[in-house]
Amino acid sequence: MNLEPTDPLTRVPFPLKGKSAVVTGVSRRAGIGYAIACRLAAYGANVFCHHFSPHDADQEWGSDDITAVLEGVRSHAVGDARVADFHADLTEPNAAEQVIDAAVSEFGHVDALVCNQALSGSDGPIGELSAADLDQHWAVDARASILLAQSFATHHVPGTPASIVFLTSGQDLGPMPGEVAYAAAKAAIAGVTTTIADQLADDGIRVNTINPGPVDTGYLTDDMWQFVKPMFPFGRYGQPDDPARLIAWLVTDEASWLTGQIINTEGGFGRWRPRGS
Repeated sequence: MNLEPTDPLTRVPFPLKGKSAVVTGVSRRAGIGYAIACRLAAYGANVFCHHFSPHDADQEWGSDDITAVLEGVRSHAVGDARVADFHADLTEPNAAEQVIDAAVSEFGHVDALVCNQALSGSDGPIGELSAADLDQHWAVDARASILLAQSFATHHVPGTPASIVFLTSGQDLGPMPGEVAYAAAKAAIAGVTTTIADQLADDGIRVNTINPGPVDTGYLTDDMWQFVKPMFPFGRYGQPDDPARLIAWLVTDEASWLTGQIINTEGGFGRWRPRGS
């Protein structure tokens, strides 16, 4: 029985079937990277998951079981689609190239790249920053994304539709107190989006950047929520699958007319504080 739609306006059940995607920063089941990987797998793609658990082990939330993370992604795989992974420290200059090379070796080709990796900590306000803090955030949050895109483009067959999605952080919409290094690096990615998109469009690669907004990846406490609750018109905080749905759609053919865009997906988040708070 043929389940493929005959009407060209009908949505294809598995829009990424036969495609392969790389997602960086897939190391925790509570994270955005995991949600993205699961969405792409559910859409039919082969998914190559990059992870670096030592980063999480240094954070308050701690590291997750990578085997369980990958099994979670595999549980959404469609048909004979596969899930593979690669451990890499993206502060290393050659790591980005190694990730893409490994993905191409595994799947034969890569059609989509989602640069979800980010550095937490090692940050502060003006007056408390070191050159090392700034350099480390630049290396992970900006340099790695640019190098990943460069390697992706090198392996890409010109004229073949492909998509790159960067992640920024809404630093242009309001202050990020105590996160100068992070905001600076994420601003660099947003700032270079149009330039990279313009160059790669000639080869059929679309490039867009997503600001996922405030998303609870395991750090939100009840006190924090009560403080920011009035800023969310829908009465809830962002969840990892909120940006994941948009990102998964962006790498499908339905988004074939979008490139060079910076898109905020924040659920109407209003950057104001109640009087007296």
